[in-house]
Amino acid sequence: MDLSSVLAGPSVGMFLAELGAEVLKIENPVTGGDVTRQWKNPYENENENFSSYYASVNGFKKIKFLDLNEPESIQYIHQLISNIDILICNFKKGDELKFKLDYFTLHNINPQLIYAHLTGFGKEEQRIAYDLILQAETGFMYLNREPDQLPNKMPVALIDVLAAHQLKEGILLSLYQRLITGKGSYVHCSLYDAAVCSLINQATNYLVSNYNPPPLGSKHPNIAPYGEIFQTKDNVLITFAIGNDKQFQTFCQILNLPELEKNEKFSTNIQRVKNRFDLYNQLKEAISKNNFNELYNQCLEKNVPVAQIKDIETVMNHSLTQKLIKSVCIEGKTMNIVTSIAFEIL
Repeated sequence: MDLSSVLAGPSVGMFLAELGAEVLKIENPVTGGDVTRQWKNPYENENENFSSYYASVNGFKKIKFLDLNEPESIQYIHQLISNIDILICNFKKGDELKFKLDYFTLHNINPQLIYAHLTGFGKEEQRIAYDLILQAETGFMYLNREPDQLPNKMPVALIDVLAAHQLKEGILLSLYQRLITGKGSYVHCSLYDAAVCSLINQATNYLVSNYNPPPLGSKHPNIAPYGEIFQTKDNVLITFAIGNDKQFQTFCQILNLPELEKNEKFSTNIQRVKNRFDLYNQLKEAISKNNFNELYNQCLEKNVPVAQIKDIETVMNHSLTQKLIKSVCIEGKTMNIVTSIAFEIL
């Protein structure tokens, strides 16, 4: 049963639906259902009951509208709980008690229930938490900007997605534990915790060496050149992830820059990181003299990590993407969405 709304909680419900679970999503008829039903882009039909945003995380579910302020609705949910394996919710502090849908009440009805609870800033905080707020509060926006520009949020609700995967893992572990003990669990994840845990090397850079990472945009704090954006002679945007000295030497050979390859300032990764802006300017000039296809293909042939910076239309039409697109039917309307399952089991 999915009692959650917006993105993080519903994503967990769809993960489980794609893994084969029957998922019943409960929405509030008084408010018109999940708020994301109204989050339409300018090209969507205003008269449709839901947006493509809503469809992206609510495919493969059964939908039922219930007003949780009505005792009959709560009674109905309590009746269903006996046969529910997992309940997903993102109640604000106190709402689960108000609706009599807290863990202890439902655990008494069904001791095997796995109660999965998402919050914004933890169980004790009332604060409303949208993804943007978390990106700002946990360093992501600060780091995601060029030094002379304002901070930027990531173009998807990344913190919601990260928290959803964290909660999904907790649920799967709880299911495994239930096989052994026969007992349910309370699983909690906050968006804040998921965000901070996902800072990975940026956080450890600070904790280990007291290095407060500056904003570098797409550039990597520990590797260079990595993430710098270049433009080829035919005006294609391109980037490189040079992860070791051998790759850098090969990269210099492709660009016909023997003086760069032999320069002490760029001989090791740590030297390249220290002198990354000088390195960038020299690479920028050389790359601007090359056509994209020739440079791209040479890098692929020589195993130098390279990427064209693509728009979403290009990505969706790529052959590797096609296998990730699925057709779903929501309230009688069939549409294509990208699957949330990115693994194979053989």
